Amino acid sequence: MNILTQFAETVTDAPKGDIFTTLGIDWQTLVLQIVAFLLLVWLLKKLVYPILIKSVDKRQEDIESASKLADEARKQADDTKNQIDKLLRDAKAQANDVVQTAKQEATAAIELAESKAKKHAESIIESAHTQLERDVIAAKKSLRNETIELVALATEKIVKNKIDRKADENLISSAIKDAS
Repeated sequence: MNILTQFAETVTDAPKGDIFTTLGIDWQTLVLQIVAFLLLVWLLKKLVYPILIKSVDKRQEDIESASKLADEARKQADDTKNQIDKLLRDAKAQANDVVQTAKQEATAAIELAESKAKKHAESIIESAHTQLERDVIAAKKSLRNETIELVALATEKIVKNKIDRKADENLISSAIKDAS
């Protein structure tokens, strides 16, 4: 049998009366169920819902508080990042200053060393010039003395007799001065 035919037979077999009876609804049970439902709603409203609402409100407050704390932590993290960036920039600037200072000091040290080396070289050259002048003067004196002796020997050989040394030197000296 088909379900439709069974339903149709059940509907046709139903007693004639009001719609509730036709639908199989009992008035007394329906009223009792409505009262029970309203009582249940009232009990839930008085006992369960306030606790549930408080719990939901508390949870909402916790969520909002956690959200605020997260925002504050994010702001602090951003501030800390900015501070770190600033510190890094400052450290780089200081490092650049140190490098520049080191370069300047190295340049100054090189210039000072060059200056000292130049002064030392000039001192050596000056000392060499002084020594050379002394050597030239000594060589001239030595040459003069040798020349005087050679002239005295040549004069003695020409004159064949020796005049005393002092007189020879005076005579030769005056001849050299006259020649100069």
